[in-house]
Amino acid sequence: MTTGATTSATPSASRAGQPGTITNPVLPGFHPDPSLLRVGDDYYLATSTFEWCPGVRIHHSRDLVHWRPLPGALGERRLLDLAGVPDSGGVWAPCLSYAHGLFHLVFTRVDNHHGGWWDAQNYVTTAPTAEGPWSDPVPAHARGFDPSLFHDEDGRCWMLSLTGDWRPRRDPFAGIQAQRWDCATGRLTGEVHTIFHGTEAGVTEGPHLYRRGGFCYLMTAEGGTSYDHQITVARSRTLLGPYEPDPAGPTLTSRGRPDLPLQKAGHGSLVETRTGEWYLAHLTGRPVTPLGRCVLGRETALQRVEWSDDGWPRVAGGIPAEHVPAPRLPAHPFPAEPARDDFDTGRLGSHWATLRRPATPDWADLTSRPSHLRLYGGQSPRGLRTPSLVARRAGAPHCSLETSVEFAPATTRQLAGVTAYYDSRDWHYAYLTRDDEGRRVLALLTCDDGERVEGPTVEMPGHGPVELRVTLDLPRVRFEYRLPDGSWTDLGTPLDATILSDEYAGEKQAPDGRAASPAFTGAFLGLWVQDIGADGAYADFDHATYHEH
Repeated sequence: MTTGATTSATPSASRAGQPGTITNPVLPGFHPDPSLLRVGDDYYLATSTFEWCPGVRIHHSRDLVHWRPLPGALGERRLLDLAGVPDSGGVWAPCLSYAHGLFHLVFTRVDNHHGGWWDAQNYVTTAPTAEGPWSDPVPAHARGFDPSLFHDEDGRCWMLSLTGDWRPRRDPFAGIQAQRWDCATGRLTGEVHTIFHGTEAGVTEGPHLYRRGGFCYLMTAEGGTSYDHQITVARSRTLLGPYEPDPAGPTLTSRGRPDLPLQKAGHGSLVETRTGEWYLAHLTGRPVTPLGRCVLGRETALQRVEWSDDGWPRVAGGIPAEHVPAPRLPAHPFPAEPARDDFDTGRLGSHWATLRRPATPDWADLTSRPSHLRLYGGQSPRGLRTPSLVARRAGAPHCSLETSVEFAPATTRQLAGVTAYYDSRDWHYAYLTRDDEGRRVLALLTCDDGERVEGPTVEMPGHGPVELRVTLDLPRVRFEYRLPDGSWTDLGTPLDATILSDEYAGEKQAPDGRAASPAFTGAFLGLWVQDIGADGAYADFDHATYHEH
């Protein structure tokens, strides 16, 4: 893969099956909470990133079939500071819109979501193009999360969001609120209106508003983010309601259908093409076993929408399909992404993400040694402020990341290698370090719900490069190494990959079956370096090669 501001697509981002068909998920791997937007002939999908940088992931398409990643928004510290955010905190449910010649991006930065409390500040930023440059985010309210902007026909703009209620024995999802947003001054004005309390499904969040045929249509996510998730549409003759839910029930859900390959269907947004066709973007998950763990995280899929005679948006059968008719648009594929990244353009490519801090030269150095990525060691694997992890989303049930690393650790506090990572409490890691006898060794370590489990250790003679490979082969993950002129050798036995999932990370913290601290991300494969003593240690990675098998 190239490392500049690439316009290529990931191997799985161009998931064009048969001609004229959308193959789901269109954004495989961790891409939840999609916000779908058309500007002219261009389509954009913005998705949540939580604790990962850049803070909002944006993909671009011309035909809804082929997608390419853009550099991403909120990739600078001045735009977003994620240092210290908890696992599955950070950026939640962005919404991308376009008005007055500008892209508007509204998002939530979550500092805490534990114990019935939400510390969730909403922001608005704008840019002349979807690739930026983005303005300094302006704070809005912190009364709830999942904000969206609705630019009405009369020129007024409204901000919608969930209304949160922290009080014990109250419904924390206290309805959908709307308030005027003044695009010119960048501030909220006027009265706050609660416009919808949801249906009996509960957990009403993720609002998006549309006008069509004399109605305002309010689309919300309900039922929670797991296997009871659904999309609900309600409508009203006036923007402030009252809203009547679709009498046919959810617009889309996988609930009660464990046979479906696409589960967790919910949290969606609509778009109309130039040809008058309608599509729904929504999150989905692909469990390893029926109603089991979704290691790849919550992904993005598209469904075709037809409007009923009485004016309701409907998806065929109300369930998600893997293959969907594509719109009547010219095919527009993008160049395939090269498997190998030689780190030779001076900038990390759009497929890479960094944990809790943007990739800046002070720790992710692409210039000191040409065609290498030099990572200066960061905090321990449990550190929440300055980790040194450069990773990419696992995009398929069978995929691998391979690298060549040069690393001369001086102490046991210096580590560098490859990881299969979910969050600070759940990961697998093969790393070079120095043992008590002063030997350079390769070791394997697992963190399982915060408990460290040691694997085998192998001496690595000399000081030269070592090739490392991490392979996701669901439901297992395995690590291998190779010395110059040698062959690939397994480092220990295959490990449980399913601990790298929302289900595992959430359920382990709640013995009563309810997640005290819900988990929302997905599996990453990455390059990781620690310098726990802050002694200036670094590792040089010559390349990174990603394959989907």
